[in-house]
Amino acid sequence: MSVESQETNAPQSPLSTTAAARLVAGREIHTQVRSKPFVISTLVTVVLIIGGFIALGFMGGDDEDEVPVAAVELPAEHQQMLEETNFEVTQAGSMDEAEQLLQDGDVDVIAAFDEESYIQIQLIGLDELPMTEAQNLSVMPTMDVLDGDAEDSDILYFVAMAFGLIYMLVAMGSGMIIMQNTIQEKQNRIVEILLSAISAKALLAGKILGNSIVALGQFLTMAVASVVGMAVSGQLEYLEMLTWPMAWFLVFFIPGFLLVASVFAATASLVSRQEDSGSVMTPAMMLVMAPYIVALFGLNNDLVMTVASYVPFTSPVAMSVRLFDGSTAWFEPLLSMGILVITTVLVMALAARIYSGALLHTGQRVKLSQALKSEN
Repeated sequence: MSVESQETNAPQSPLSTTAAARLVAGREIHTQVRSKPFVISTLVTVVLIIGGFIALGFMGGDDEDEVPVAAVELPAEHQQMLEETNFEVTQAGSMDEAEQLLQDGDVDVIAAFDEESYIQIQLIGLDELPMTEAQNLSVMPTMDVLDGDAEDSDILYFVAMAFGLIYMLVAMGSGMIIMQNTIQEKQNRIVEILLSAISAKALLAGKILGNSIVALGQFLTMAVASVVGMAVSGQLEYLEMLTWPMAWFLVFFIPGFLLVASVFAATASLVSRQEDSGSVMTPAMMLVMAPYIVALFGLNNDLVMTVASYVPFTSPVAMSVRLFDGSTAWFEPLLSMGILVITTVLVMALAARIYSGALLHTGQRVKLSQALKSEN
């Protein structure tokens, strides 16, 4: 036999776990980004985000009812701007006089000069931020409340809903793809071919890595769309308030998504048919929806938000909201992150064991105890 034929027939060395995981991750990324539903849904989301900020900045300008406002030391051009944009201006000789007019109900809002604002106007409400009144202006002014102890509830609610919704949509979308692909590979017995070439742990790692990269890309796309929306609608001042919480949200999002993706993959490996996915999908979906539910119903409960900021499945949203609210000590996000990372590592190890033990079982749903005992 010739040397050439011997080299041709020589067995190929198996892929390492790292190389195999990278290969699977690349396939997952390539499949998703070329998927029409994925591209369309991402573009629609971007348009809705930008459109939402534009609508927030410009809506309300056509309201026929003039808003009574007490003007304090405003230059003539700024006062003219108010008069041309549906405000009925009352001159106040001092801030004390303006505050008295506001407290007596003679005006709805105070307009003061603010050199740091883009339009150099600050609107001050009595006990809540004057969001409705501010929408009469083409560019969002800075806002404050007369009562120094009043919470900026409107913006806090918006931030909580935005963080919760983004986390839920991205995690749910990518998690469902992991679940559907895993079940489909078992149902079509493709997984048997895959496992003849790579290990189950490499397959799981590749799926989680690939979908995590896609999810992170979606998250960053939404963040950029938000910045564009703020810039177009003249609301960039909110960006300064959101930069630090958004940075922490991104940091929490990465291990948070790895945690959720591991749960979706492990639970999906327990069934072999799409028809049976409902029984394992519900627990995973509840974990993904938990941060949004906490943000929706627990926002005004300090105890609920504090506890949720240390629970791994809800901390990415809850801690980010608390950081925006300024109600955390310096060590709290670090402690919460430590708990989240440790939990993610433990859950990923458990998910790998379940995934390896259940992946080759077809037919009826595999019991969790059986999957843990029959690791391949």
